Amino acid sequence: MNTVIHKADSRGAANHGWLNSSHTFSFANYHNPDRMNFGVLRVLNDDVVAPGMGFGTHPHQNMEIISIPLEGDLEHKDSMGNVAVIKEGDVQVLSAGTGITHSEYNKNKDKEVKFLQIWVFPKEKNLTPRYDQVSIKEIEKENAFYQVLSPNKNDDGVWINQDAWFHIGKFSKGNPDDYQIKKEGNGVYAFILEGDVEINGEKLSKRDGIGIWDTKNINVKATENARVLLMEVPMTL
Repeated sequence: MNTVIHKADSRGAANHGWLNSSHTFSFANYHNPDRMNFGVLRVLNDDVVAPGMGFGTHPHQNMEIISIPLEGDLEHKDSMGNVAVIKEGDVQVLSAGTGITHSEYNKNKDKEVKFLQIWVFPKEKNLTPRYDQVSIKEIEKENAFYQVLSPNKNDDGVWINQDAWFHIGKFSKGNPDDYQIKKEGNGVYAFILEGDVEINGEKLSKRDGIGIWDTKNINVKATENARVLLMEVPMTL
């Protein structure tokens, strides 16, 4: 088993006034040759957008872009004609394929929106762009991981063009859960959304991350009330 740990305060930081962003992996003006990606997981940005502000229309190509709101409402528009608002309890994926443009704005004028922006390299390039959004509130579980993303369109959560599975778990203090790797050769990057946990014996706190590979399962135990995002991804590009 191999591991890499990224503490919250070691992330790249960018404060643009309207946007305060923390980068687990190299992004924009933050470049760290030791933190370019974890397998096909290329970007993990922890974004806070000021009221009424946002990202103007910009292009993407051949990337799976996943947005997970943590607080507030994020308004999305794209060149495929999709207009939507995503909020806490939703997961959105934009499969950019041959190319799309989109914009993302904080819909509210009186409070911030906080969300994770995640980029995953696709399994196949130059496919037709696609949009998917689901509410995960109906599949939430207590003290167990539940799936919010997979490669299969008929499974729980959104589906993407990659052999990747995302799970979220909300745990009360003292509760554990085991996660079994779904595809041989994949690794798991765990990101602590809230609280304190132990993952395979490593102590982690809010916004810490740990990548684990060359193993068949991992164990997560909440040492305080906690919420954890697990991202299982192929380790080879």
